Amino acid sequence: MAQGGWIDVTVPIRDGMMHWPGDPAVHVERVRALAADGANVSSLRLGAHTGTHVDAPLHYVEGGAAVDAMPLALASGPARVVAVDDPVAIRPEHLETLELRRGERVLFRTRNSPRAWRSDRFVEDAVHLTPEAAALLVARGIAPVGIDYLSVGPYRGEDGATVHRTLLEGGVWILEGLDLTDAPEGAYELLCLPLRLAGGDGAPARALLRPGGAEGEKRDGVRIG
Repeated sequence: MAQGGWIDVTVPIRDGMMHWPGDPAVHVERVRALAADGANVSSLRLGAHTGTHVDAPLHYVEGGAAVDAMPLALASGPARVVAVDDPVAIRPEHLETLELRRGERVLFRTRNSPRAWRSDRFVEDAVHLTPEAAALLVARGIAPVGIDYLSVGPYRGEDGATVHRTLLEGGVWILEGLDLTDAPEGAYELLCLPLRLAGGDGAPARALLRPGGAEGEKRDGVRIG
């Protein structure tokens, strides 16, 4: 949804929404009503990795930085949305032609947008990073990296943990659960701020993109597949 030049790429949090299997269910409940109590008040119960969220190093790294220690410079600034059309995974060969720059913010738009977010059921075969692609992103100094579903890694097997650990141990913060349906490939300005959850391994975030990016930092989008 675009508003005032910004594209909201945040997944709305709602009662009973789809979440990662095994994570806490999402409950949004009105506990006070305006007519009876003079104000509307809602109760929220959800996991830290619900919907659009940030993964902090602490998520997979013992003694790693918590989400409230996320450098603000990572959360805002020029970013690039890169489209990958592979139906399974983002692999090193998809990255080698991108001319990635150290410190660049890269958000991957895959077939997950809009396919996965239009389902009320968890999608087990969402497009994800391979461990080799994660290692290449660390080597290129990308920070942060984002993807358009609930995990940068696959749902099944050990590769999901490997992808997370590779990125987070390598200093690459992770933005997950983006909905890039309305954000085609190209240059943008990113604003993505997680809740300041003390000692948190992650936190829900509001994520916005504005086309064009910062002056002097504009880059053409690259379609790969």
